Amino acid sequence: MTRNKLALSLAGLLLAPIAGTSFAQSAPATQDQSQAAPSQGNAKQLQTITVTGSALPRVDTETPSPVTVITAQQIARSGYTTISDVVRSISADNSGSIPNAFTAGFAAGSSGVALRGLTVNSTLVLIDGQRAANYAVSDDGQRSFVDLNTIPLAAVERIEVLKDGASSLYGADAIAGVVNIILRPNFKGIEGTADVGNSQHGGGFTKKATFLAGAGDLDKDRYNAYFSVQYEKDNPIWSRDREFPYNTNNLSSIGGPNPGVPGNNVGSTVGSITNPATGLLQPLRNCTPGTQLVTSSAGSYCYQDLINQYTLVAPQMEQGGIYGRITVKINDTTKAYLSASYMQSKTWSVNTPAQIQVTTPVNTTNITLPVGNPSNPFNAPAPINYAFGDIPQGNNYTNHNMRLVGGVQGTIGEWNYNTTAVINHTSLDTNQFGFINYQALVNAINNGTYNFANPSSNSAAVRASLAPGYAKTSTSDLDSLDFNASRSLFDLPGGSAGLAVGAQVRHEAQNDPTLNPNFEFQGLGNATTKGSRDVAGVYGEFDLPLLESLEADVSGRFDHYSDVGNNFSPKIGLKWKPLDWVAVRGTYSKGFRAPSFAENGSSSAQGFVTVTPPASFQALHGGNAYSSSPYAISEYTLANRNIKPEKANSFTFGVVVQPTSWLNASVDYYNIRKSNVIVTPDYGSALAAYWANGGTVPGVTITPDLADPQHPTALARPALLTGEYTNANSLKTTGVDVDIQGHWDFGSVKYISELQGTQIFEWKMILPGGIVQSYVGTQGPYNLSSGAGTPRNKGSWSNTVMYGPLTVTGTLYYTSGYQEIAEDVGVGPGSCLTLNGAGTAFQPGSCHVGSFYDFDLTGSYDINEHIAVTASLMNVFDRKAPFDPANYAGNNYNPTYTQSGVIGRFWNVGVKVKF
Repeated sequence: MTRNKLALSLAGLLLAPIAGTSFAQSAPATQDQSQAAPSQGNAKQLQTITVTGSALPRVDTETPSPVTVITAQQIARSGYTTISDVVRSISADNSGSIPNAFTAGFAAGSSGVALRGLTVNSTLVLIDGQRAANYAVSDDGQRSFVDLNTIPLAAVERIEVLKDGASSLYGADAIAGVVNIILRPNFKGIEGTADVGNSQHGGGFTKKATFLAGAGDLDKDRYNAYFSVQYEKDNPIWSRDREFPYNTNNLSSIGGPNPGVPGNNVGSTVGSITNPATGLLQPLRNCTPGTQLVTSSAGSYCYQDLINQYTLVAPQMEQGGIYGRITVKINDTTKAYLSASYMQSKTWSVNTPAQIQVTTPVNTTNITLPVGNPSNPFNAPAPINYAFGDIPQGNNYTNHNMRLVGGVQGTIGEWNYNTTAVINHTSLDTNQFGFINYQALVNAINNGTYNFANPSSNSAAVRASLAPGYAKTSTSDLDSLDFNASRSLFDLPGGSAGLAVGAQVRHEAQNDPTLNPNFEFQGLGNATTKGSRDVAGVYGEFDLPLLESLEADVSGRFDHYSDVGNNFSPKIGLKWKPLDWVAVRGTYSKGFRAPSFAENGSSSAQGFVTVTPPASFQALHGGNAYSSSPYAISEYTLANRNIKPEKANSFTFGVVVQPTSWLNASVDYYNIRKSNVIVTPDYGSALAAYWANGGTVPGVTITPDLADPQHPTALARPALLTGEYTNANSLKTTGVDVDIQGHWDFGSVKYISELQGTQIFEWKMILPGGIVQSYVGTQGPYNLSSGAGTPRNKGSWSNTVMYGPLTVTGTLYYTSGYQEIAEDVGVGPGSCLTLNGAGTAFQPGSCHVGSFYDFDLTGSYDINEHIAVTASLMNVFDRKAPFDPANYAGNNYNPTYTQSGVIGRFWNVGVKVKF
């Protein structure tokens, strides 16, 4: 095919030995490609590759759709050691992304990517172009996604990120884009790495190792076989090892609340009790070490900072696994391969001790010790405030991912074909400990079997009866068979027209047992998901080089789902090259997302959102703790078997320029409109109506909390909101991606620089009745995953210098700040998500969370051709995470974007060998 100067120079840049070291390029370089920049005369000798977003092998790697490529070399230079960290560092990853640090979420123990801020269920994750089984537990009990922790990084050749809708080829879920993790097709030799690292501020010691070995030459031996092994263990980081405000939830020193004060539904480990005669608090016993006696107008109590003593800012994680692949060359035109992997990811986390005072599933905020209970010194029932410090509470998650893939590739006549079979099974073991059984609590209080005044006297059997623990195993499956073929059709002025066709059948299933059987455990939400379906699809793509300067690409896919029916998704892309060094590109596509099993199966989910009642409600209760303190509201959502798929229309428009051989840049605008958005009921409007006058909205039932003892006739707080998933909303998001890359050769010194950034222009949810909620630049949508918000800008700037055996890379990452408001949980004056007892914002910056940047420095030195030493210093300037008291995934910070700011400066040293 005829290609102009831009295509050739881009290919030359991508194939050159010093190909970019930062995180965005126009397209990938494969292992088999030549290292020399091509000329017009050898362009046809370039080996064709298939770029994510196209089913057609092509020489011109610059497709109509924007594709970011992260090579194995770039990953090594980034200093990141997990797929999760690599993928989530992309500037297009935004609202709804799932960090490993969010151990209190439904999908704890996992990590997910959310391109364009459309949550994890609108980004399709592929491995070698094939689907993978979803995590066995849904995010927020609703959204299905692929866990990035169970993908073998040691075998990765490159990661391609398509920032464009791609349902026309891949089917459901590819609304925001596609992350295609491409593993090595072959390997010969031996490579190994070993690294250790630690945090300057304590905790988080890490050790990791990889090993890769392979033999055989496809051309000479007619086979190649290799395997990889990887292991990493990260120790936990305790909150107490970090500075204020990450090590406490007592914000009284800066005018904020102190949830450790009795009466705010949070007790101290040693406990406090209310004297029925005086109504004043008094300790059950002398305050033990780690607590302090506090005397106030409410009485005396033993204060203890539970966050400081018991919680983590980073969980303990252990990941590892093995991957192997064998490829056999059957004849000159046919080869077959078989690959298998087993990956395991373990996450261990602990929480604050269970409270005797909680609001769900049974409200025990007014629980009392009866007369005769050994811990009650009074002759009347005595309200008690208590936390079970002698019973550790937390969770262990172990995710197993087993994947078997086999395929045959070859040529028959003019057709190139590829058939692939996938069997993928995941199994997640969840073990939760320390959660209090409600009935056992009632029995212990009534019978006096648990000693609140002297916890050390309680036997192991007594503690086990209160917190018996619970274990469950959740599974997910994906089995698929895919066949596709491509060929050239006829000549056009710009080259040969290409055709690709394909068909796919697959089976999907998920079985996630209940998290809280019969709602027996206090302070714990609930979710259960069960469902299965069969999917059959056919797809096709035409590539039409209409002129040497104009290319059109047309594709479409038809799918039949056994549970939601049929769908057709078309796409058209155009690329125009008015000059040798300029390409203008654009696409228009329709996409869809089939409902998850949580949304239309035999499923339900109960989650919590922390709110502070508005000033008007506080006034009804005299501003007491009942009405002014933040507390958790339960939202219980049921699956809807009549739910419809989400639909999307999107287009992109971009320009790629390469005025010189050493500089190329691209700017791409995106516009996505999604309809039939599947959402939980309008809990926000229901709450607003309830706060106003005790009213509600259609589709939501509100169960009130127990009455305020001080104002029993006043409107009670809402405790439980119930409804079904519904196709209620539509949304629109627009923005722009910018990538600029330059590389310079100064003889003995080579220098590469790249700037990558994403700016979101708008992110709006349109509710029934035309109500518009705008989230960009705010902490909304707050009722989503970890409440991380939607920063307007995100970017990175990477610079690499190579001098002989030495390579040094410095990368600056930036995330813009945002207003600490969220229109999905309230708007207007006083809507700041975190308020003090007076109902006003207290945090510095007037309800604004600051921007964050950190700088990472990595390097390697080749001692000889076989041995290299490596080192990295992450967060070189020890930047601190901006204060964000509203985020409920981290303690006073946002781990989705600023986890490195709490970990602090972190070093790694290692060695790499290859033969």
